[in-house]
Amino acid sequence: MGRASTAMHRIRDKARGSDPGLTRLWSAVSAAVAMTTGLAVEYVFATLTGAAPQATLVAVLLGAITAMMGSMALSGTGVWPKVRTAALFPVAMGLGMALGIAVAPHTDLMLAVFVVVMFTAVFVRRFGVPFFFYGFMVWMGYFFAAFLHATLGGLPAMLLAVVIATVWVLLLSLTVLRGNPARTLARTRRAFGARARAVVRLCATLLEAGPDERLTRRIHAAQARLAESALMIEAWSAEVPVLPGAVPAASIRRTTMDAQLAIDLLVTACAQLGPGDAPDLVTRAAHLLDLFARNDYATAGRTAEALLAQAGGSPVRLVAVAVTDYLGVVRRAGQDGFAGTGDFEPAVSIALGALPGSAAAAGDVEPRGGAWNPLRRLDFTTRQAVQVAVAGGLAIVLGRLLSEQRYYWAVIAAFVAFTGTATRSEVFLKSVNRVAGTLVGLGAGIGLAHLTAGHPAAVLAVIVGSMFCGFYLQRLSYAYMIFFVTIMVSQLYSVLNEFSTGLLVLRLEETAIGAAVGVGVGLVLTPLSTRDTVRTTHRALTRTLSELLTAAADRIEGHAGVPDLDARVRVLDNDLRQLRLVAAPLVAAVPWGGGSRTTRHRLTLAATLVQHTHRLVAVLRRGRAGDRSLAVPARALADVATAVADPGEADLTALLGLVEAALAQHCSPADEPVLVELIHLRRLLHEIATGDEPGLLPEPAVPGVGAITGRVHDAAGAPLAEATLTLVDAHGRQTARATSAADGGFTLQAPRAGSYVLITAAARHRPAATTVPARHGRNVVQDIWLTAARPQTASARRQCHRHDVRLH
Repeated sequence: MGRASTAMHRIRDKARGSDPGLTRLWSAVSAAVAMTTGLAVEYVFATLTGAAPQATLVAVLLGAITAMMGSMALSGTGVWPKVRTAALFPVAMGLGMALGIAVAPHTDLMLAVFVVVMFTAVFVRRFGVPFFFYGFMVWMGYFFAAFLHATLGGLPAMLLAVVIATVWVLLLSLTVLRGNPARTLARTRRAFGARARAVVRLCATLLEAGPDERLTRRIHAAQARLAESALMIEAWSAEVPVLPGAVPAASIRRTTMDAQLAIDLLVTACAQLGPGDAPDLVTRAAHLLDLFARNDYATAGRTAEALLAQAGGSPVRLVAVAVTDYLGVVRRAGQDGFAGTGDFEPAVSIALGALPGSAAAAGDVEPRGGAWNPLRRLDFTTRQAVQVAVAGGLAIVLGRLLSEQRYYWAVIAAFVAFTGTATRSEVFLKSVNRVAGTLVGLGAGIGLAHLTAGHPAAVLAVIVGSMFCGFYLQRLSYAYMIFFVTIMVSQLYSVLNEFSTGLLVLRLEETAIGAAVGVGVGLVLTPLSTRDTVRTTHRALTRTLSELLTAAADRIEGHAGVPDLDARVRVLDNDLRQLRLVAAPLVAAVPWGGGSRTTRHRLTLAATLVQHTHRLVAVLRRGRAGDRSLAVPARALADVATAVADPGEADLTALLGLVEAALAQHCSPADEPVLVELIHLRRLLHEIATGDEPGLLPEPAVPGVGAITGRVHDAAGAPLAEATLTLVDAHGRQTARATSAADGGFTLQAPRAGSYVLITAAARHRPAATTVPARHGRNVVQDIWLTAARPQTASARRQCHRHDVRLH
């Protein structure tokens, strides 16, 4: 394969991977087409009816705005849901315009009602996605009528313009702009493959260049994008109508999970390769990944087979195994059709062509502020409506100090700061992006306005192109959207013969005022802390993990009617996506954030936890549950996850000790794939819970602390010999270890006075965790009784390696 072909593959993969399903492109095209054609339809109708120039301009602007918002609101696939949604467009716009006309002659009243309208526009979002747009339309209708000083006599003509635009955009959404979920799903699956190859390409670079922290972060970011596209496949699978001969949607979910698991294994294998590994094998592995990244799967398959035969016990073998696994999934997926929904329950749903934003994860987070503050008891949407009203009122007051006519730019900036944001950090970043986009767009807008002056076709082309680019790039950065909006506004002012450099500078100043007000209100008035939101989202993730581990324990024990583990894993994946989403402002620097390295480390721990859960479920799905007694540590890990999610409800140190004792009953992990993953999950949960890796050395001992002594008995009171006793401190660190004598006696030396957890494990008995004190100057006697456990299989009774070595 030549260089030109390789470059083309890379360009195509970047294009596919940058926009899974082409949903951003479709949204931008829909908005541009709806806005342009809506404007044209309104102009033609106004011309045919002999409307005055001012009335024509008003109709054209109203039609363009209604069509643009309608293209987003009518992005679904059902006919009747679209008709029902569109039917209320004229009602919402008409209500706003009627209010604006009624209060326009009275400035103070008009401004007060403007604040009420802003509150209402946000408050109604609680009723669903359509009401997000209804609220915006009420706000826009009021703004349009009040600031253009519309009259009651002109209201019928404006309503007619809105009705025409509504009918037109509904017609477009049912015909040329009607989405095809099956095609979107197919494109999203191709985007998944492109993002998988992007991860592989970075892994090949890692093998060639050696360990590099920045490159490792890029690989983790690429893995996160791959997981996001997997969730998009999950969501779009539920949107596809039933097709003859198609495989179930659950099959698409499973093949996607298997492919994702293979890529995660590949990343792990590449990270394990070090300078001590055979250079020739590493070079061959890098060549294999290069073939994979170039989409030359046939050659990559043959190369992987040859590498498997020669790698022996080298970590390079895992690279070949991961590639072979992925190619096997690709072959199976090539036989799949697209599924009907049936009983398929997706872990996440599509909202306006994309996965839900951070607001979906922030609804249950309690805001900061004193307990006396009654606003803390309000729900998320109502609190945000109050914030918008206060910010809008302040923006009116401060904006009018700068300009009596153009203060609405400050109001818009304050209003939009709370649209699509949840936490104070997101409000800050969105406000900064708005100011930055306006500032940079100022220069481009001035330059283009001079170039297009006197050329209506060029003006229209710039307006449509700006709208397209703004919508297409909005999900990447809000600053891009505002950059192109500023260019579009410059063109509109030029058409209205109001363009001037001073006017655009005034817009920048008013925008800065509104953004500052939005940030200030977001920080002071019932602020929603990003860190609190991250903690709440992390707790949701660990609760999901607990439920999944409980179901896994049921599967290990062979219970009937165990819930679909694949579906639960996808819920866990979505929890991780939301965690990354709400933690993004902490990774990006904000004035009060900091600690991005710590946040990255915690996100990495959570991502690794999810990866090992994937592997555990994959092992169980393949019928390799192994020893049924492994359900005991699985349930103990579920209890630990619950305790991490709800700290203070249980003794976390004791629970970690029980997991340690339960795992100590089993033999070499190589014999039990389930045991391997449980050991990894135990290590990760321990570090998440305590901040320490298990097995870290305790603090130096303090002289004079008494010993902990006693005897170990069975349930009948007989002494138990060769029981293993481990003393664990409050951080989960092992501080002492002993084995009971023939008479069951033991002695442990604590390093310092305090409370410890004593974990006792013995063959054919259930482990126990007991809280014991260590006292200065005298010994403590603590007897232990163990109950008999279920008989184990022969494989579980084999001689084990030292457990502390295996775990730590």
